[in-house]
Amino acid sequence: MTAKLRVLLADDHNVVRAGLRALIDAQDDMEVVAEAADGEAACRLAAELRPDVAVLDVSMPLLGGAQATERIVRERPETRVLALTVHEDRGYLQQLMQAGASGYLLKRAAADDLIHAIRTVARGGTYLDPALAGKVLGGLVGRAAPAGSPQAAALSDREEEVLRLNARGHTNREIAAQLDVSVKTVETHKARGMEKLGVDSRAGIVAHAIRAGWMAGG
Repeated sequence: MTAKLRVLLADDHNVVRAGLRALIDAQDDMEVVAEAADGEAACRLAAELRPDVAVLDVSMPLLGGAQATERIVRERPETRVLALTVHEDRGYLQQLMQAGASGYLLKRAAADDLIHAIRTVARGGTYLDPALAGKVLGGLVGRAAPAGSPQAAALSDREEEVLRLNARGHTNREIAAQLDVSVKTVETHKARGMEKLGVDSRAGIVAHAIRAGWMAGG
């Protein structure tokens, strides 16, 4: 019997959490293991319970979604963070992606989209709300080299491999283990690849990954 995905919910609205819990617990392959009403509690519960996915509201008391995401990713890199928000501004998107979130979903999204997003980030993929994809490609990282540009073509096989994995939400440590190299080697390939693409953040890497078709198939 396959173990269920363990999900942590963090939102300061009780009614929203109750709705999300009912939806997630109704799935055969996932369950809510804890709820938090603020960012500090979310970080504490993530460290204690080690959930597979943390669904975090962007705007929470005590510690905002971006700060909570950064802390969870740093302290518990195995936990994937899915940001859930009403904000469609690309500034919020960039902030969450730079903090290490593996997904960004609008609260107005359909219930099926939430379930799909949780499954996607849990298996190591990156999920962006379809309504926001255009914002990523159109101006969020305008300096990123197009997929067919000389800079992109100049990526070495290993640089591309590292950037692909990073775009899909894997940490440097996970990439190093998967490729059987040191974390320092991963950092070097990542830095060189980012320089060639003309990007300076994970948001830029993800944007290029979408352009290049690296995200196909999750």
